[in-house]
Amino acid sequence: MTALPPTSDDRAIWDIWLKLYHFPCVTVAMEVGTFAALSAEAMTTEQLAAKLDVNARALAIHLGVLAGLQLVERRDDHWRATAIARTWLHPDGAGFFGPLFAGYSQTQPLHEQMKATLKTGDRAADHVSSLDEWERGDLPQEMADSITAFMNSHSIAASKANAMQPVYAGVGSLLDVGGGSGIFAIEAARAHPRLRATVMEIQTVANAAQGYIDATDVADRVSTQAVDMFRQDWPTGHDAHFFSNIFHDWSDSTCRLLAGKSFAALPLGGMIMLHEMLMDDDGCGPLVTASFSMLMLLGTKGRQYTFGELRGFLESVGFVDVAAARTGGGYYSLVTARKPN
Repeated sequence: MTALPPTSDDRAIWDIWLKLYHFPCVTVAMEVGTFAALSAEAMTTEQLAAKLDVNARALAIHLGVLAGLQLVERRDDHWRATAIARTWLHPDGAGFFGPLFAGYSQTQPLHEQMKATLKTGDRAADHVSSLDEWERGDLPQEMADSITAFMNSHSIAASKANAMQPVYAGVGSLLDVGGGSGIFAIEAARAHPRLRATVMEIQTVANAAQGYIDATDVADRVSTQAVDMFRQDWPTGHDAHFFSNIFHDWSDSTCRLLAGKSFAALPLGGMIMLHEMLMDDDGCGPLVTASFSMLMLLGTKGRQYTFGELRGFLESVGFVDVAAARTGGGYYSLVTARKPN
């Protein structure tokens, strides 16, 4: 039997991949006392962080996963342990699973990484990440090739669905900011014969992307441009900017910086597009998105944002008409906004 071609729905694979964060998130919560604290009283994230002596930003991401697992719930900004947690995960409960979970937690490297990050709010020191090198613009070619292949593999389905979104009908020239392998630019060009796209990346990633582009039937309409998006001016002349899985790597202040640079480089009426998995407005899931946010906590400076948070970044620099729609590509949404005429 031969392998089947990819579709735009890869949710089953994301479910498998991100489940690896569920068990250690629960064992860390048990060790630091989350369930006991939230069984006694409802607390805000900041109140719980003070009680547990942990970082509030990191705790919010942990709580998002626990909420997705139906172990905590949130009402009026106050968290409370659910009946499941109070029955089976409370240290004073007759049904306490603690001894069993504790035994297995020692075999989970992610347990210690998550616990350390929860305490400090900083990325885990032993979590493999290329973010620092990428931010400095000196990512070695071998590492750039590896990271580009990783990003390309988890974007196959999403890029196909994204390219079919109706907003592309009015786009003639697309700048794919931090575009990695160029897979989103490639699929957009395939779906829209009049569209031309430029993948803006640091030099070594642009080198890697060129190989993916050259292997396609749209290499005449997709190009690369080496730009340090933090330190250099962005190219002009593009009527839309596309970012996939970029904002989730960075802090709130850096997201506003990127939004501002995009606004400055776009023409009047130009469009910005943010392709991200969105957290629910209350921060209580969805579970896969919350788990992806845990990955961001461990390896980057960011997290998965809500639509309201992304809208705030865009509106703060002048964008208007901010909207969001699910793409049909796995768990992703596309947030769009316009630079006023």
